[in-house]
Amino acid sequence: MIIKNGRVIDPKSGFDGIADIVIKDGKIEKILKREGNAKEEDAFQAADEEIIDASGLIVAPGLIDVHVHFRDPGLTYKEDIETGSTAAKAGGFTTVVMMGNTKPVIDNEETLRYVLEKGEQTGIHVLSAANITKGMKGKELTDMEALRAQGAAGFTDDGVPIMDVKLLMEAMERAKKLNVPLSFHEEDPGFITNNGINRGEVSEKLGIGGSPRVAEDSLVARDCMIALYTGACVNIQHISSKNAVAAVALAKKLGADVWAEVTPHHLTLDETAVLKFGSLAKMNPPLRTKEDREALIEALKDGTIDMIATDHAPHSREEKEKPLVEAPSGIIGLETSLPLCVTELVKKGHLSYVELFEKMCLNPARLYRLDTGYLAEEGPADLVIFDDQEEFEAGPFVSKSSNSPFTGRKMFGKVKTTICSGKAVYQG
Repeated sequence: MIIKNGRVIDPKSGFDGIADIVIKDGKIEKILKREGNAKEEDAFQAADEEIIDASGLIVAPGLIDVHVHFRDPGLTYKEDIETGSTAAKAGGFTTVVMMGNTKPVIDNEETLRYVLEKGEQTGIHVLSAANITKGMKGKELTDMEALRAQGAAGFTDDGVPIMDVKLLMEAMERAKKLNVPLSFHEEDPGFITNNGINRGEVSEKLGIGGSPRVAEDSLVARDCMIALYTGACVNIQHISSKNAVAAVALAKKLGADVWAEVTPHHLTLDETAVLKFGSLAKMNPPLRTKEDREALIEALKDGTIDMIATDHAPHSREEKEKPLVEAPSGIIGLETSLPLCVTELVKKGHLSYVELFEKMCLNPARLYRLDTGYLAEEGPADLVIFDDQEEFEAGPFVSKSSNSPFTGRKMFGKVKTTICSGKAVYQG
């Protein structure tokens, strides 16, 4: 396969320019930067290969999402590993990390084997985290060593905070020895009345209590300091509060191996979206204030936040149509992530494309110790090709669920081709 004439962007080297890419045996064989080497260019044109003309398009590393819910096993009426992977391909993702809050949860080797074997059939790299605690009950640690040996990419009880600090510290010490990251959902339920909506003007107007910043801030501060003490690699999931951002910045300054991820919806919406979209704008942690949203963007720009992750959370229409306090939290995000980031971050001057793909490709790969997320000769042939000039409306989605406040929203960054291990797995 040869990709010709595209604007190639590599976050590792910082390259941003017109180039041709030759792919062979699942690897990038050659990158020819278009600076007048006519002989090699002519040879490419004569080669008996599949040609993709990327003129006017952007060619970047395949996106990596460190936080997806594919609801498989047990909740497959919302999504399954096949449909979730199809949505990922349509969004330009070539690697995803599934969370373990399935039914049964991924706290044992048998369930882990099931999801990993099913993931191998999808055509992209489907990894999975296993649970930190048995049954996600926060009482007893899983056999982290056995789960890691079976292929767990890392560990998380995403959806449930771990409140037992002694247990938490032991988990960090074991993860440190295993050289794998722990990812934490940071919301102390003791501060929350009706989760999914920020405690503030909107929750007061709706009369539903809500979730204040301190629910997140207190656990982020705690876990950053324990990470500093233990030396563990810790990922703060879907950060939403300006104060939590400040805690992460301090931990990094002190030398902690702390990472942070932010979702496209926390970057682009605030609490007022609940008044317009209802339960489609309900998520944990909640959309917070305009001030928080702006702090998240600044933290992306200065490196405090390392990654953009979707927290792709499918729910059925029936579930989301329940009254606001009864409807589940979360939205789908794989198919809108890149377009939202192109439209709201790059087009508005917050990030360059090199910086964006550092957040969406290179840093996620670094967190999980993966040799991908970049474009280089002899490197993996995982790529996305997209159009950042064509405006389109989001939806309909290929995910099994459609719970998104972005349906019908006009945006740029339409994915044209997704290539994984040298094979085109999606063509739009």
